[in-house]
Amino acid sequence: TPSVYDFCVRPKIAAEMNHHDDQLNHRLLRILGAKVVSTNPLAVGFGLTGIVATLDDGRRVVTKTRTNDSPSGPSLVLEGTMLADLARRSQLPVPHVYAANTDLLVMDYIANDGGPITPEAERHAASLIAQLHSDPRAYFGYEWDTLIGPLHQPNPPTECWVPFFRDHRLLYMANAAQAEGALPRDLHKRLERLAEGLDAYLTEPSHPSLLHGDLWTGNVLTQGKRITGMIDPAIYYGHPEIELAFTTMFGTFGRPFFEAYGAILPIEPGFHELRRDIYNLYPTLVHVRLFGDGYLARIEQTVAKLGL
Repeated sequence: TPSVYDFCVRPKIAAEMNHHDDQLNHRLLRILGAKVVSTNPLAVGFGLTGIVATLDDGRRVVTKTRTNDSPSGPSLVLEGTMLADLARRSQLPVPHVYAANTDLLVMDYIANDGGPITPEAERHAASLIAQLHSDPRAYFGYEWDTLIGPLHQPNPPTECWVPFFRDHRLLYMANAAQAEGALPRDLHKRLERLAEGLDAYLTEPSHPSLLHGDLWTGNVLTQGKRITGMIDPAIYYGHPEIELAFTTMFGTFGRPFFEAYGAILPIEPGFHELRRDIYNLYPTLVHVRLFGDGYLARIEQTVAKLGL
């Protein structure tokens, strides 16, 4: 038997969706000068709606949109600006950005096969990332604050790496997690003790490097033996080791990557044994804030390993 939902609610939702689609298609026509002929949904997370749109001139673009029902979440303006900066300042394969507004991001679709990252692709990634890290920058931080996922990432220009990591990565994210009730007070105190003695564990790099900042598997697009795209960045100038550490957090890259990277930019002893785990406290705290206490055990393991 048809319900009130069938007669009243479902037609209203369908009408609203069609209206939204029509508005988006008109906006894309103005931005791109071509009509949308077909669309497919794309999972983008954090309350945003993603589609892959095929245009009548043969191009394919990705759009991310924010609706009135999801006013929070990552800034599409910042995401577009970070991608544009990476395109201008590096050789990383990133999508061209056509528009970045508060409620709409439009960028090129990057072809990928959605398969696993092959050893050959890892070696290709190593050459790209080593090239990114080789170019010296003037300071740690950035010209402006950026984002990691939907979270604020402060980047005040700083002369030395260890104080920057201590204050604007480790303690900043730990303090935010504790204030939100996501990080237990005892574990927060132990991270504070680690922060006081970071000089005993971390080293200064030869120079600040531009970092992608969020290199996990979902942000690395491949086709067979090649990297075709690196998306969703969280850029700043930092120590290459924090980038390398992040690639191990979810098993994004392994031995083929590190052997190829190390042949270009040698990795100092002690990285895999200890510093990697300290650097991964930062993205782990990000995950604690975003996804809950299932990530607390990783933090506990690292501080316990350090005797804290």
